[in-house]
Order: sequence, then structure tokens, then C-alpha cells
Amino acid sequence: MADKIKLTLAVLLVIAGIAGFYHFADEALLYRVLGLLAVVGVAVAMAATSQPGINAWNFGRSAVLEARKSVWPSRRETTQTTLMVIVMVALIGIVLWLFDMFLLWAVKLITGQGG
Repeated sequence: MADKIKLTLAVLLVIAGIAGFYHFADEALLYRVLGLLAVVGVAVAMAATSQPGINAWNFGRSAVLEARKSVWPSRRETTQTTLMVIVMVALIGIVLWLFDMFLLWAVKLITGQGG
């Protein structure tokens, strides 16, 4: 129950911050943005103390750990793969263009519009 109250208060705080941002439209934009960021920061801190917030934080930490385990390709492998993709796209483009030209010729021949 306490988690629901915390999350509800965090959402209400963000809504109040947005309303305040527009309510104080006569003030300098810098102060309004800083105020909104402060309110959002407090709301995030409040939401982070709830169980869903703790779960989200732990999930993010696990995702970072898994990303560190990834093996990234070397510069040479990346360059070779990129060049292969460019060559294949060009070849498929040429094949499709030739197929389109053939179909255009065939349609003109069938309809009697060809010369």
C-alpha cells in the first residue's frame, strides 16, 4: 500500500511541476526549467524508494552488467561487414532494376504499346 502512495505522490508531483512550469510563464525559462528538473528529480527519488522503483533500478544494473559481457566486433570486422552490406544492397538494387525493366518491356509488348 505504501508503494502505491509513493508512486501516486510522485506522479502528482510531476503533474504539479508541469503545471507550475506553465503557471509561471512570466518568469525566465532557465528558472522554470531548473524548477521542473528539481521537481522531477524529487519525484524520481520518491518513486525509487518503492519496490517497483527498486526492481527497475536492479533491472537497469543487470542490463549494464550483461552489456559489459558482450563481445563487440573489431574495427576491421565492422568495416568488412559494412562494405559487404553496401555491395549486397547495390547488387540487389541492380537485379531489381533489371527485373523492373523486363516487366516494363513485357507489359508494353503485351499491351501493344511497345515500339
